[in-house]
Amino acid sequence: MLRNVAAVLLNGVHPFELGVVCEVFGLDRSDEGLPVYDFAVVSAEGPTLTTHAGFTVTTPHGLDRLDEADLVAVPAGQSYVDREYPPALLDALRRAVDRGARVLSVCSGVFVLGAAGLLDGRRCAVHWKHVEALARRHPRAVVEPDVLYVDEGPVITSAGTAAGIDACLHLVREEHGPEIANALARRMVVPPHRDGGQAQYIERPLPRSRCDTVGEVLAWMERHLERELTVDQLAARAHMSPRTFARRFQQETGTTPYRWLLRQRLLRAQELLEATDETVDSVAWRSGFGTAAALRHQFVRALGTTPHAYRRTFRGPGVGDAA
Repeated sequence: MLRNVAAVLLNGVHPFELGVVCEVFGLDRSDEGLPVYDFAVVSAEGPTLTTHAGFTVTTPHGLDRLDEADLVAVPAGQSYVDREYPPALLDALRRAVDRGARVLSVCSGVFVLGAAGLLDGRRCAVHWKHVEALARRHPRAVVEPDVLYVDEGPVITSAGTAAGIDACLHLVREEHGPEIANALARRMVVPPHRDGGQAQYIERPLPRSRCDTVGEVLAWMERHLERELTVDQLAARAHMSPRTFARRFQQETGTTPYRWLLRQRLLRAQELLEATDETVDSVAWRSGFGTAAALRHQFVRALGTTPHAYRRTFRGPGVGDAA
């Protein structure tokens, strides 16, 4: 049973991510029937730590406090992606896992777990901006780019910022059941569970670099997403044979014409759902999916959520609900 929790900090810690762990595990809500944890903030770099926001945090607890924790949480921090970590901290994390404790990271805190060797052979999550850096620095980790959190017990990792709330509530749900997790979520005024993954929050550039021979065709495709397009038609527009066009397209974009077109149609649908009050049927037609059912199928498959839920996430409840 989870009773003892420690949040371990390094210089440059992000206050919000630290606050997430404190909010879930560090407050006494026993008068509301919620569990109480023996909670401590631990420093890995001296009694006084700097934060990313410019103020300092002071704590009397050193790394020896981790030896009694059932859960060790590692919030995100500045430059965690490429800094070195105190060997004593990495040893303490490994000891915690070896004796059966859990470790949980919020956003870039996962790089600390990686440095301790705790991601090797395990699935893990991180903010989408850090996916490539995490995979490069820890090639034996299995990085899941689109999820909000991953529970690969005893290692729990979460994506950016608020995804730490999702991971912490998941752990409460696992330890104490859905009623406790739901009550805690209501107290925090957050959803007890969010649909989808972080793919729906990723910035969506339309890269066209290094597309020397198919660049004009890409631009034309973007302007005509609502049309039924075939490789033969696109090849004719590029003045190539279909086989040559498909090969050059793959070389210059890194994907096939179908997959590129599907991605651009999803981007168009996301933009329309965010910026307009058009019905889902209209969005489906304008983005090239034809029907709301086809749009919903591709949306769930690619983003892990529905068009209606996506619109509510980015525009608030009530917008387009009648669509």
